[in-house]
Amino acid sequence: MAGALMCGVISLAHAQNASPKTTKPTTAKPEAAPSPAPAIAGGAEPTLIGQFGTWGAYTATPNGKKVCFALAKPATSKTNPPNRPRDPAYAFVSTRPSEKVVNEVSIMIGYALKPGSESTLEVAGASYAMYGQGDGLWIKNAAEEERMVDAMRKAADATVKGISAKGTETTDVFSLKGLSQALDRLAQDCKR
Repeated sequence: MAGALMCGVISLAHAQNASPKTTKPTTAKPEAAPSPAPAIAGGAEPTLIGQFGTWGAYTATPNGKKVCFALAKPATSKTNPPNRPRDPAYAFVSTRPSEKVVNEVSIMIGYALKPGSESTLEVAGASYAMYGQGDGLWIKNAAEEERMVDAMRKAADATVKGISAKGTETTDVFSLKGLSQALDRLAQDCKR
């Protein structure tokens, strides 16, 4: 379920970025945001319920099960070697009440990850090991996720590092401005 949802959300994010008429500055007000395409499994259409800094807060009901998530693009992205092509990267913080999942952090890195490579999310002076599957990253030690989300709520930014299957090293810096407010809004709209 989570994988299908994430693929749908990625499709939504790509669709929003592909069309010039739907691309909005990160300071857009919620009423000015584009209508998401029906991209999530089960035909559910995500609804933007608020834009908070760089983070959009969304809800959807794929297959009758409510899902809430905050979504942001990186403020900066670098590759080594420079100018290597990749799909856009996105950070998500998802809540799925029917699965008892609250504030699950995932990163869609924009390329196939090198098998066995180490990826990290660094925030507030702490580094969290991430595991990869396809082009997605999740925290290795789920027991640390709540602490990581708490740090993300208070910090200015988070840095995600990874290595592609072709050996390209990437560093993405996500602004965390508005994340705390987006998560608070989702907590209201997505009861546990």
